[in-house]
Amino acid sequence: MKLTRRKFIRAGLLATFGTILADMFWIEKFFIETNEFYIGKATKETTHIKVVQISDLHLQSVNYQLKHLANKLNKLQPQLILITGDAIDKSENTPLLNEFLKLIDKEIKKVAILGNWEYWGNIDLDELNKIYAGNNCTLLINETTQYSFKNKSISITGVDDFIGGKADYGTAIKGYKKSDYHIVLNHCPQYSDYISSQTDKDTNIDFILSGHTHGGQINLFGYAPFLPPGSGKYVKGWYNHNVPKMYVSKGVGTSILPARFGARAEIAIFNLL
Repeated sequence: MKLTRRKFIRAGLLATFGTILADMFWIEKFFIETNEFYIGKATKETTHIKVVQISDLHLQSVNYQLKHLANKLNKLQPQLILITGDAIDKSENTPLLNEFLKLIDKEIKKVAILGNWEYWGNIDLDELNKIYAGNNCTLLINETTQYSFKNKSISITGVDDFIGGKADYGTAIKGYKKSDYHIVLNHCPQYSDYISSQTDKDTNIDFILSGHTHGGQINLFGYAPFLPPGSGKYVKGWYNHNVPKMYVSKGVGTSILPARFGARAEIAIFNLL
């Protein structure tokens, strides 16, 4: 059968459209990329402290993708896993968080903060706190805690959500003790502008970790047509011009629309020396 020019173009367009749909609804959602960074003097050759950020799980099920992620975390054996909000967005999905966390080595210390959906989804925060505590995870709501790894101290400040909760960096920092490293967890990156204005030498911050934006979730060649309230001017990746600098995770799950384009699901690894 002779392939006319019109049929050829139509077939090409259908193939392109099919590829885009496969990427949006399958590839970018289920294949989680790993972005790894070396902070300060840390290199691939040095013995360092490994910190992993997981953001915006939006758990709907504990599928193969998440089981693979848990297995990867167990192999990595980081000193800390930092969960930067929106782990669940419906109260009926709260048991899924427990199911997922139980797949991760309990010996690995974890810290979590709240996102807007933990509030908008009417999650029972007492129950949520019990689930985190039962899996060696500390839930921080405008609080700071300190850890010691490899003779280095790390303070983690967890700020409440900016649009769903009552973000209060001033209260969160009251428990800060001088540390070798200080990382601030702040779900909505827009609030980081306020944190930056309040930073002083006594509570020096190495970097802020945020999520919330999903990298735009639908990102058209570097342009994100929709960002959720609380994103501010931030979309994804490092913002090194900020003081302190900030990393905005694209997260793991999706919200509203179960698709991604130009914003691959991710976890981030930070190596500290």
